[in-house]
Amino acid sequence: MTDISRICIVAVLLCAGLARQSPVAAEETVSALIGTQTVGMMVGGMLPVRVMDAQSSKLNGVAVHPSWQIALTNPIGSGWWRGSVALGVEAAFLGIAEPTSAYGVGVTPKVVYTLTSFGLLKPYLEGGGGPLWTNFDGRIPEQGSDFNFLVWGGAGANYDLTVRWALNAGLRFSHISNADTDSPNSGLNYLLPFVGVTAKLF
Repeated sequence: MTDISRICIVAVLLCAGLARQSPVAAEETVSALIGTQTVGMMVGGMLPVRVMDAQSSKLNGVAVHPSWQIALTNPIGSGWWRGSVALGVEAAFLGIAEPTSAYGVGVTPKVVYTLTSFGLLKPYLEGGGGPLWTNFDGRIPEQGSDFNFLVWGGAGANYDLTVRWALNAGLRFSHISNADTDSPNSGLNYLLPFVGVTAKLF
C-alpha cells in the first residue's frame, strides 16, 4: 500500500468520524445554552391602538431597539414547549410622526422564553418595561409629563442563518404612561410589528 493510499484511507475515516459526530455536537450545542450572550437590533413601525375613550391620539412613528441578553438556563421541559429562559436589557428609541413630531428614549429590562424544539426556527415570548424620557408634555394630550414608562409584551421568532447570526421578526403590544406621577395620564398604546437581526457573542 502506497503512502498516498494510506493518506486517502485516513482522510476518509476522519471525515466519516466527523460526519458521525456532527449530530451529537449539534445536540450538545442546543442543550448547552446557559451563559450564551446575544446582541440584536430590531426596527418596526408603530401602529396606534385605542383602548380607552380618553386615548384620542393616533401614535404613529418608528421604533428602534438595540438589545443584549444572556441565557439563564439550558433547555427545560419536554415536548414542543421545551425552552430556555433569558434575561436582558434593551434601549428604546421612538421617533413619533403623529399626532405631532415627538421622541422617546428609554431603557427596558426584559425576560425572554425561547422554544428550542423547532430546529433552526426558535419562537419566543418576551416582555419588559422601564423608564422613557420624552418631549410629550404640551405635544401629546394624553400625557402631561416628559418622564414616562414604557411597558411591552410580545412574541416573535429567530431563524438561524449560521451558528452565530439569525434573522428576527415578531409583534409587540406597547403601553406608555407616567404611572400617575403627573396629570393627565390617559396612556398611549401601539402595536409594533418588527424585523431585525441577532448575533451570538459567545
